[in-house]
Amino acid sequence: MGNLIANMSMSLDGFVEDRAGGVDDVFAWMAAISESSASAEYQRTARAGVGALIAGRRLFDLAQGWGGRHPLDVPVFVVTHRPPDDWAHPDAPFTFVTDGVASAVEQARALAGDRDVAVASPDITRQCLDLGLLDAIAVDLVAVLLGGGKPFFAGLASAPIKLTDPVVVEGAGVTHLLYRLDRSGQGSR
Repeated sequence: MGNLIANMSMSLDGFVEDRAGGVDDVFAWMAAISESSASAEYQRTARAGVGALIAGRRLFDLAQGWGGRHPLDVPVFVVTHRPPDDWAHPDAPFTFVTDGVASAVEQARALAGDRDVAVASPDITRQCLDLGLLDAIAVDLVAVLLGGGKPFFAGLASAPIKLTDPVVVEGAGVTHLLYRLDRSGQGSR
C-alpha cells in the first residue's frame, strides 16, 4: 500500500490562500519550474508515484472539476455532503464521497494499490491528521509572506503531531519539504 500524503503550496507565514481566496502567489513558483531542475525533478518524482487524489468539494468547485481531468491524470475522490447535480463529465474518473474522509481514504487507497494517495485540501488534511490516517506532509514553501488568508494547519484537534526531519529540496523561489509522521509514539497519532 502506498502512502497518504498531503501536499500544498504554502507561504512562509503558513497560508495556502491569500485573504481574498487567491492562490496566485503560492503557485507562482510553478511558472519558473523550468528554471529549477531541482523543482522539476522533485515534482516529476512525486507525481509519478501518485495513484489517486482526494480533494474537498470547495477545491473541486474552484477548479471547475478540472474540466473532468485532473492535471495528475489519476482518479479523484471528492469529499462532499452533496454531489453536483450538473456534473458535465459523468464518465470522468471522479468519485463523489458523501460518507466522510475515512471512506474517501479507504476507496482511494484501494484503487491506488501500491501507489501514493495525494490529499489536496487543507480541511481534508486536518481531518486526516485528526483521524490518524496521514503518512506524510509535503509542503512547497514559497518565498512570500501573505499576512493572512487560509492557513494550511488550522484547528487541529490532535495537536501536537510529531514529524520526522524533513527531506529538503531547494528550488527557485520555493523550498520543497517532505515530512513523515513520527509513529514512534512520542505524542503523534
